[in-house]
Amino acid sequence: MTAQTTPGPFTPPLGEEPTRPLTAAQVAVARERHRSADVVDVRPVRPGPGRLVLLRHGETEWSRVGRHTGWTDLPLTERGRAGAAGLPGLLEPYNIVHVRASPLQRAAETAQLAGLTVDALDADLMEWDYGAEEGRTTEQARQEGRPGWSVFDGVPPGETPGESVEDVASRASRVLGRLWGHLDRGDVVLAGHGHHLRVLTAVYLRQTPYLANSLELEAGHLCVLGHHRTTPTLRHWNLAPTLAAPV
Repeated sequence: MTAQTTPGPFTPPLGEEPTRPLTAAQVAVARERHRSADVVDVRPVRPGPGRLVLLRHGETEWSRVGRHTGWTDLPLTERGRAGAAGLPGLLEPYNIVHVRASPLQRAAETAQLAGLTVDALDADLMEWDYGAEEGRTTEQARQEGRPGWSVFDGVPPGETPGESVEDVASRASRVLGRLWGHLDRGDVVLAGHGHHLRVLTAVYLRQTPYLANSLELEAGHLCVLGHHRTTPTLRHWNLAPTLAAPV
């Protein structure tokens, strides 16, 4: 494993104290600082040998109870930090040449606690903008006359405009387009969020982004995407920090 560091005091990338959440509106302004200017390339015909390691952030107070957490910049809980501290063992077998993270503090701090040095913060890795569903649970929406609803059915605008699954897939495509060259050299880690990384996986696998609705990714868990010859594959999914990492 490369790109490893000893975690020190955490400074949230968006400039606030770890215990002081930013609102979605404040993050919408602050995220402009992390718009990536990196070149977006088309998917290569012959993919590089590197694997794509997806790391969902550790537990927050909202993820613990199932509240949709898009652009609200919550810190990790103590349990979330403890779980993230167990991630270096899972990452040890990988030849990591590039680490990219969402600028939201829950993702960036998870990467730090995993022993990683973040090479780039990328606003396109931020979580789904849930609009009016921000901070609410799926069950709340379903009790209000939308039985069977999920964010994949669409979110109404609220403090922020909200995004469709296609909007999130478009951002995920841009993230992937910035990684192909790095995957020629080795493995790449993306530290991000549950819904976004699930949609990114669907895009990577060349499937409809709605496949993401059938993928479960728990807080603080890890996934690995690769290739079989030239076909993109899902190698490992939803690995817990306490598990040995198969390679």
